[in-house]
Amino acid sequence: MSVMPIQRREKMDDSHRALILLFGGGLVLLISWLPMLLKRVPLSLPIICLAMGYGTSFTSILRVTSVADLTTSHTAEALCEIVMLLALMGAGLRIDRVFGWRAWGTPWRLLLIAMPITMILVFAAAHWGLGMAAPAALLLAAALAPTDPVLAGDIQTGPPGEGEDGETRFGLTAEAGFNDGLAFPLILLALALHAGTANWGHWLGIEFAAEILIGIVVGAVLGWLMGRALFRLPHLRKISDSGDGLVAIGATFLSYAATVLLHGNGFIAVFVAGLAIRAVRPEDEFHAEMAAFANQVERVLIMLVLVLFGWTLGHGLLASLTWQGGLLAIALILLFRPIACWIAFIGSSAPRTAKRMMGIFGIRGIGTIYYILYATGRGDFAEREQLWAIAGTAILASIIVHGTVSTPLMTYADQLRKQHGRNWDHSEYENYPSA
Repeated sequence: MSVMPIQRREKMDDSHRALILLFGGGLVLLISWLPMLLKRVPLSLPIICLAMGYGTSFTSILRVTSVADLTTSHTAEALCEIVMLLALMGAGLRIDRVFGWRAWGTPWRLLLIAMPITMILVFAAAHWGLGMAAPAALLLAAALAPTDPVLAGDIQTGPPGEGEDGETRFGLTAEAGFNDGLAFPLILLALALHAGTANWGHWLGIEFAAEILIGIVVGAVLGWLMGRALFRLPHLRKISDSGDGLVAIGATFLSYAATVLLHGNGFIAVFVAGLAIRAVRPEDEFHAEMAAFANQVERVLIMLVLVLFGWTLGHGLLASLTWQGGLLAIALILLFRPIACWIAFIGSSAPRTAKRMMGIFGIRGIGTIYYILYATGRGDFAEREQLWAIAGTAILASIIVHGTVSTPLMTYADQLRKQHGRNWDHSEYENYPSA
């Protein structure tokens, strides 16, 4: 009597696995084909994956019990972390401009001026405008202030070795490479304030300054050593001769894990390691192989995260959103970021169009999800649902707004750069040699 129900249940499980594979296979094919089809269309792949995820919320394809389970999942946190790390390594490998204080003037302004101003504006709006407790407001500010290295691929630099892509693309790529590492200590501070264990001297000296310094040093040393192993080992067959882009994955995980074990900032270490690997032999074509492979793996994981995010939207992620919280999320995209960039570029001779573009493209995405997952998984914030609702709205608005305008605006910027020549896009560094 019990055989039939068991067989029926097994058939249902087999059918569900087949349905998952069907959905996953279709998603991977979309990742492969759609970028070519969307090049001239004001629509992005993240928008489509988000819509697909939202559509699955009305089906039983994704058997997730609740939004609460997903937004406290360590698996989801680890998935977002891996995506961020791959994006940071790819960004480091793609930058053609030699590292330097003057040559990197644009990202320094974005990191040291625009990002803190954005954070202050978000904190003030959340704490005094929405009445959030200071730790929760700081968490929201730290999670929303950095631009995302993951979803900004369409507006960042192209493959390694293809030459400068312009000040806009370079500035956004370099900013996204560093700002995740700069934001993470503030996430830790928000957790300490929430727990009542904050020690300002320890935070400033150890969790901020020392960990960032360790991240830079370890990333630079490991990147240099890996670069030497890839391109400079005498009397041995160089690893780069294999053409295996899987090396980029190993370099990413090695840099991050070694730095974390040494109590350093792993996000900064991965980006610096990418820069250091590239610097050993910048003209080698193997950099393009590594960046392309990391990008392929990253894209698959990104779309998985976005499908899950779309699913949460259909299951009430934004249910706790108030009009004030929604206004804060929209203000971040349309007001806070442009104001912060306008202030940051006072006195800069960078092209006016490039400065405006960088003010527009303050993309929020996977990094914000990771920070909120990390913090709410380690601290019982009373404002947890409100934090997710505001952050989710900001991410949704960013994906839609930036995904719609990125193609036409960046096409316009690239045309201007070609029309006016190299000096138009590098007025501040016109004598700086190409990498």
